[in-house]
Amino acid sequence: MSGFLAGLCVAVLPLLAAGFWLGRRTARPESLGGLGTPVEHATFQTLHTASLAAPPLRAGLTGETARRSARRLRTLLGTDALCLTDQKEVLAWDGVGDHHRAEIMERLAGPLETGRGEAFRLNCDAPDCPLRWAVVAPLTVDDRVHGALVACAPRESAVLVRAAGEVARWVSVQLELADLDQSRTRLIEAEIKALRAQISPHFIFNSLAVIASFVRTDPERARELLLEFADFTRYSFRRHGDFTTLADELHAIDHYLALVRARFGERLSVTLQIAPEVLPVALPFLCLQPLVENAVKHGLEGKADKSRISITAQDAGAEALVVIEDDGTGMDPDLLRRILAGEVSPSGGIGLSNVDDRLRQVYGDDYGLVIETAVGAGMKITARLPKYQPGVHSASRRSAE
Repeated sequence: MSGFLAGLCVAVLPLLAAGFWLGRRTARPESLGGLGTPVEHATFQTLHTASLAAPPLRAGLTGETARRSARRLRTLLGTDALCLTDQKEVLAWDGVGDHHRAEIMERLAGPLETGRGEAFRLNCDAPDCPLRWAVVAPLTVDDRVHGALVACAPRESAVLVRAAGEVARWVSVQLELADLDQSRTRLIEAEIKALRAQISPHFIFNSLAVIASFVRTDPERARELLLEFADFTRYSFRRHGDFTTLADELHAIDHYLALVRARFGERLSVTLQIAPEVLPVALPFLCLQPLVENAVKHGLEGKADKSRISITAQDAGAEALVVIEDDGTGMDPDLLRRILAGEVSPSGGIGLSNVDDRLRQVYGDDYGLVIETAVGAGMKITARLPKYQPGVHSASRRSAE
């Protein structure tokens, strides 16, 4: 879908450039600045102006985004005035003649209902108002009309009708991309909620039982564990931001392991090797903790002797390399593949598949989990995290809590 939309943008740009060039030539001549022919100059100007108008629109159609993009869109068309509307009102007006707002909204009922553009004469008694015609081009996303782009000019023009339609198509593409981004964000939020719901009730019950066991024999130890439990649950159920830092995620893991050690004592040995330079790396929230929980579960399950878990985070140039390894019971590789593919529901939650899906959604398919395991051979999970990724920004720990 995103590839098709990108192709549509490329196909529309030459038409925008031609309309822009004709509008600018009829308005006033200007220096080409050594950029070649008039068409080449217009193409450059169109690409530059479109690139400035796109970012606000990628946030959706609101009063603020319409206001920030309206002037750039009017520059693309070279008109005296341009407005963007939703289904109910004019969101932004750029140029002269904004006293036509009410008249335009009255005339938009038909185009907003049918999704077809039209041109009509404006009624105006103001002697100093140059606007006499309006061209309406609906803004549609998935065959639903979200609003309209209205270009106003002193005279009727077939070129303006065509150019306004093409600009409206380009704006609709940006709005569709914004809708896809929002859908992706909602999906990630839903998966985080699902992951939170999978925080084992047995873990909560066992943690509270362990804390209760220390209340009489070692009150200070009980107090420390209660604080660990409070910090872990506060982090797990925070509501601010989809991303966190490796430092904060490891801090939450430390709280989790403190509660696990209190229960299992010397049966569990955990070693950590963390390179300080990767601590600020941003990653999806609750991304590593489920992997550690999985290591604890499979490391202690079916073993009477000591279980060892190692957590390492290394600097690997443009990436941070995180490896979580246990010496537990392991898993049949074929069963693991079916779990990650969603064909089988794993026992004890959806941690591995959830984390794998979210890493692929955020960074691409090349960044899914790499899992090495066999029955009786333990499990080694490797996660590669790019240090810099557009759109991946962690909230500060203080604001998150």
